[in-house]
Amino acid sequence: MFERLDTIHPLLPAVAGVLALFTGAVVVYLVAKRILLGSVRAFAKRSSVTWDDALVEHNVFGRLVQVVPALIIFVGLPFVAGLPDNVELLIRNVVVGYMVLMLTLALTAMLSAANTIYSTLPVARHRPLKGFIQLVQIVVWVIGGVLVVAVLLDRSPLLLLSGFGAMTAIVLLVFKDTILSLVASVQLTAQDMVRVGDWIEMPQFGADGDVVDVQLHTIKVQNWDKTITTIPTHRLISESFRNWRGMSQSGGRRIKRSIYLDVSTIRMQTPDEVERFTRFALLRDYLRDKKQELADYNASLDVEVDSDVNCRKLTNVGTFRAYAYNYLKNHPKIRKDMTLLVRQLAPGPEGLPIEIYCFTNTTAWAAYEDIQSDIFDHLLAIVPEFGLRLYQKPAGSDLANLA
Repeated sequence: MFERLDTIHPLLPAVAGVLALFTGAVVVYLVAKRILLGSVRAFAKRSSVTWDDALVEHNVFGRLVQVVPALIIFVGLPFVAGLPDNVELLIRNVVVGYMVLMLTLALTAMLSAANTIYSTLPVARHRPLKGFIQLVQIVVWVIGGVLVVAVLLDRSPLLLLSGFGAMTAIVLLVFKDTILSLVASVQLTAQDMVRVGDWIEMPQFGADGDVVDVQLHTIKVQNWDKTITTIPTHRLISESFRNWRGMSQSGGRRIKRSIYLDVSTIRMQTPDEVERFTRFALLRDYLRDKKQELADYNASLDVEVDSDVNCRKLTNVGTFRAYAYNYLKNHPKIRKDMTLLVRQLAPGPEGLPIEIYCFTNTTAWAAYEDIQSDIFDHLLAIVPEFGLRLYQKPAGSDLANLA
């Protein structure tokens, strides 16, 4: 039949052969796509493993099937009679370039599927590989792009690569952020500085929340108000940030807050007051030991101890500190194996700060706030029992009462 077409036009048999070859390739592609891909998806859905689901999700098999029609054209092209050499070379180069492009897409999709499979493993939470996989994908794209251009131009890929030396400065300028992100990603992963799920603070970017994604170029943080902050990866290396992972892993969260006392209410305690404080179960051991210590000290003096200025006595602020310490020490939700302090800070315009420094036995935010509030509810309410008064700046009602 093709020989009869030759009588109409010498190139008509070649054109008919090429069209028949392309039509056959398209038909084979449609059949393979319907039967092969359908079977693969059905098998992946029925199987109990997850890796095949990841390959289907990222369309790895779909990219590979697209190579089939190009392969048929490449193999069948020499059998088309009457096709000029230059046209055959052009079609072959385009087909080979298309196959390289599809294989490149399939390989990058396979890398994405590998990252999806790896992210399901427990180790992925501590050692994310998404940044490294994105780097490999960039390398694959560069190599694939060079090969496609080399095939289309019918030139050696080495010839194209040799020209990259002169373009180094331009490449460094264009891919500056990518290079910085690459170095930062390697450092973050190697030094285990950031993981998915870490709570980080970076005020300069308004970030305060959990890390939800670590990529080559960016790190996404979901803030506590459910907004998303995107931080360039290299900025976590060049600037400081706070990672709360250590607190979460320790199992205890710090309470560090002060109660401000009016300095004018601090005084020595009378014997009757000391006796009254023995009713406090948390102060009995303290008062017993302290009275013995003071008695031994006063007995060792060479001067008259009847005078208040010569002997040591209990103070109401010291007793309050002892009470607060014993209260925390006996609190069921305070860690006893971590630092526990009730200390005085330097007096200032707002009175005498009594700082509570301890750790709760939970790191859950809501539970932590409840424990902290309960502790200070009790301490603030019991301050008047020691003859002390909380410091508070004059309010409008105070000035009105004076008037």
